This record gives sequence, structure tokens and C-alpha cells, in this order.
Amino acid sequence: MVTTPEIVPDTEYRGLIRLIPAAARPYALLARFDRPIGWWLLFWPGAWAIALAGGAVRRWDLLLWFLLGAIAMRGAGCVYNDIVDRDLDRQVARTRGRPLASGAVSLKAAWLWLVLLCLIGLIVLVQLNPLAAMVALASLALVAAYPFMKRITWWPQAWLGLVFSWAALVGWAAIARELPPPALLLYVGSIFWVIGYDTIYALQDIEDDALVGVRSSARRLGDNVRLGVAAFYAVALTLWGAALWQIRPDKFVLAALAPAAIHLLWQVGTLTPGDGDNALRRFRSNRFAGLLVFAACFVVGSTAF
Repeated sequence: MVTTPEIVPDTEYRGLIRLIPAAARPYALLARFDRPIGWWLLFWPGAWAIALAGGAVRRWDLLLWFLLGAIAMRGAGCVYNDIVDRDLDRQVARTRGRPLASGAVSLKAAWLWLVLLCLIGLIVLVQLNPLAAMVALASLALVAAYPFMKRITWWPQAWLGLVFSWAALVGWAAIARELPPPALLLYVGSIFWVIGYDTIYALQDIEDDALVGVRSSARRLGDNVRLGVAAFYAVALTLWGAALWQIRPDKFVLAALAPAAIHLLWQVGTLTPGDGDNALRRFRSNRFAGLLVFAACFVVGSTAF
């Protein structure tokens, strides 16, 4: 059973956030700039695609543009999500301190902040070739629908997977100007990775979600949550392995994924579903998991092209 002291507040004044002027601080918190894990998780699938398509060295600048885009658009997504969920957020212990839910930021100001972040995303968009830009724009419908998924399905984590993995398609199109089977395998594998780690994240709110009627994969899986996360990760690794194999059909390339597989196995093996702090730490460790998958894509992509 998760107790209140174990719940990490969703709004924290940490690190560089403390150096921001007080008037601007709520806007930084609204965009979750105090929690970089979100934009790392949004960035990695695009970085994997760039690396596996053979462009990590030749188009290193694209990695930086994708990183900027991940920071801006993850921030925009958080602002939009909080606009939609402001009433629900007031009912959940972890989220009631969010700037919109607490009244620190007005609804009008939040919309203006959202537009500004989207304009930064637009700067990144114009750096892409036409196909990559079209693929990127196609994600907007998925992004707009995501906050409503927790109201209509037990698997909002699957929808988040569609959104947070989309950069894999954009990244591949930006390098190769096409979307071959390896790009699709990488994308679908990322979807299952996201379902796995966001199920872990949802364990923090499982009791509050039950009280307010919010659905999640963590609630649906119940006592089988560890088995479920293990299955999602196993499918992700299988699809990633297939993507690497199509780029370089050599049994040794699969060994490149071994460090990532070991790390994901550690997550499942040490996960304690009733401990919110344990779940949060395992969730955050996916920043490192993403780096390990990037290393595998870099090694295979750099030697295959």
C-alpha cells in the first residue's frame, strides 16, 4: 500500500529551477523543466533512428535539434495535459500542487505558454526535410487525444507509446527520406518499451486513480504488474533485435542489445509494486536504458552504412 510520505510530489523546486526568477518559476514547473526524465524519454527513440539509419556522425547536428525539440514539445505536451486534467489533478496527492491545479498559473497564461513552446518546436520542424516534417506533423492528432485516453481506456500507456515513440519515424525519415521496415520495427518496439515504463510510473498513483476513476495499465494488471512489464520489455527487445538484424544480419549484432536487456531485467527484478519511491526510481532509470539502446543502434548503424 502506497503511503503519503512515499509519494513524490509532481512539482519540485530542484536544481536550476531554484535559480529562475520567482515569477517565471511556475511556468518552468508547468512544462516540467524540473523533471528532465520526460524529455530524455521523448528524445531517445529519435536518436535511435538517426543512429541506426547511419546518420549519428554525419548528422550530429540533427541529434541536437531533436534534443531541443524534445525539450520544447515535451513541455508543450505537459502544459496541454495539465490544461485538460486540471480538475483531476486537484484530486490526486502527487499532482494537486501543479501550477494550474494550485492556481499559481491562470488558464489563459497556460495557453500562451503552450503557444510559445510550440513555436520553438516549429523552429526545429523547419530543419527537417519535407517527409520528416510531414511525419512529425502527423503526430499532433495523437498528442491532442492522449489526455483523454485515461478516461476511456484501461491502456492510456499504449497511446502514450504511440506518441512518445513517434520521433523514431521522424528521425529515420530525416536521415533516409523513407520509412523502411527497420524504422517501423524500431517504432513498435519503442511503443512496448513505453507501455512498460509508464506502467511502472502509474504505480505511484494507483490508489488515487482508483478513487477518482482514472484508468491505467497498472490498475488493469493488478497483482500481475511485474509479469506484464516483463512481457512488454521482452517484446520491445525482440522488435529492436529484428530492426538491428535487418540493418546487419549478423548474430553478433544482437549482443549489442545485451546491456539494455540486462538493465530492463534489473528493473523488473527489483520492482516493488507497493512502493512508490521504488517505482519512481525504476521509471527514471529508463533514461539510462535509452542510452544503452542508442549505443546498440550507433554501433550497428555506424558499421552497416
